[in-house]
Amino acid sequence: MASDDQLHNGFQAERPRLQRIAARILGDAHAAEDVVQQAWLRLQATDEPIDNLPGWLTTVTSRLCLDRLRARTPVPTESIEVEATAPDPADDVVLADTVGIALQVVLDRLTPAERVAFVLHDSFGVDFELIASMLDTTLVAARKLASRARAKVRPAAREDALADWEIVDAFMAAAREGDFTRLLELLAPDVVVSGDAAAIALGTPTRLEGAGEVANFFNGAAAAAFPVFVENRPGSAWIHRGEVKVAFDFTVKDGRVQSLRFRADDDVLAGVQRREGGIPRQ
Repeated sequence: MASDDQLHNGFQAERPRLQRIAARILGDAHAAEDVVQQAWLRLQATDEPIDNLPGWLTTVTSRLCLDRLRARTPVPTESIEVEATAPDPADDVVLADTVGIALQVVLDRLTPAERVAFVLHDSFGVDFELIASMLDTTLVAARKLASRARAKVRPAAREDALADWEIVDAFMAAAREGDFTRLLELLAPDVVVSGDAAAIALGTPTRLEGAGEVANFFNGAAAAAFPVFVENRPGSAWIHRGEVKVAFDFTVKDGRVQSLRFRADDDVLAGVQRREGGIPRQ
């Protein structure tokens, strides 16, 4: 049995992640703080052995969020019909973060169970087996809930114009996930990628032209890149051991990446600022 200090330290380590989960599910930062605090109180009160503290806390936090959603938005429970031989489109995962602000508006159109399944799986990578246990349903039904939510989110999110930072983050997410089709969607046909002398010396391309060539270069790449501001523009950067090595300076026009310049000049890197979404990180 873990000691009180071990439980407290473990909870504090998980608190930021739990806060993000609750805030995304509920769409309310203050309510998320309240839910996470309730999860801590339940942890203190439990006598059951906990083999996997992060998983236990994720389950409790998600169930508390589900209770709140059901209380404030009563929705009739729908039966889920499953065709055993039909391919499940939930296998085609689309990260929820790539639709940014538009996503939160669309989430309000989902049932509580759809919302929890979609957010946990597509935003936070929680496996469907755990989601099914949270929702007291089957594995296949949990997949169906997320699939149904995804089908609602995609067309609705496209109705909203994305901000420049959302385009940048969607592009980087597609690069990391190796989503070649999505990369092409986010690139202008005549997109140009170039680099300054310092970046080229570090191994970046001198010049790439056209959506196909650029998408091929980024497909499955950029795993070590993080969202930043480059001279007050939303961009990304390769950060190694806490040090910015190369900034990715984007130009976005009409919802597509028009150009990208790799920049590693010391004066540019000195002004790079980490961000969360469209907000500078303090």
